[in-house]
Amino acid sequence: MDDRWYEIATLDHPWIVRRFEVLRRFGGALIATASAIAEFGCGHGLLQRQIEDSFDASVAGFDLNTAALAQSVSRYSPRTCYNVLERRAEYKAAFDLILLADVLEHIEDEAAFLRAIGSHLAPGGSVIINVPALQPLYSGYDRAVGHVRRYCTASLARVAQRSGMAVASYTYWGLPLIPLLVLRKFWDRSQPGEQIASGFQTGSAWRDRALLYISRCELVPQRLIGSSLMAVLKPR
Repeated sequence: MDDRWYEIATLDHPWIVRRFEVLRRFGGALIATASAIAEFGCGHGLLQRQIEDSFDASVAGFDLNTAALAQSVSRYSPRTCYNVLERRAEYKAAFDLILLADVLEHIEDEAAFLRAIGSHLAPGGSVIINVPALQPLYSGYDRAVGHVRRYCTASLARVAQRSGMAVASYTYWGLPLIPLLVLRKFWDRSQPGEQIASGFQTGSAWRDRALLYISRCELVPQRLIGSSLMAVLKPR
């Protein structure tokens, strides 16, 4: 992930707000009942902070980006620089809920990564994953922020199966945002930094409000189509 993304992604960004609204509706029961939650790829702690504020729960955060960890907005959840592929003994089967919020699309060997994630999951535990959806929407913005791919239900199910997991439930979301992503795909920018800014930064408070209002014009869970895909994975 390019570090410039952390400067743009904030707790009040409409996409960050909407992603958490979907997570709360789709996976809120799992979060509320989990005894040990971890987020791999926690970045600068946006999701940790949202869960702290909404569920009064701690989320152990892990990331390799020390600059992002240093900027964390988490209030009290622990943060650790850690490579999940190390599979340290102290984290083996330690968490009954693991969150992967827009992480898998950055990983070249996605199956090996998910197998390592599974080794940190307690028996009977779950993984809630969010990924960008629809490969035809792949654009210069995706390349700029380090996305290797986008997903559909079939491709996510295939990588889950190769990793010893299965998709237990899923929802697409972001259906109202698809026209904006189509426009973004054809909005050429010569510099990667400009692509990140133009692809994610809204530019003003009224645009934030409008984008959030538009993004809420759908029901979730839904299995039609969307700009993002959220799923619960379970070990097979």
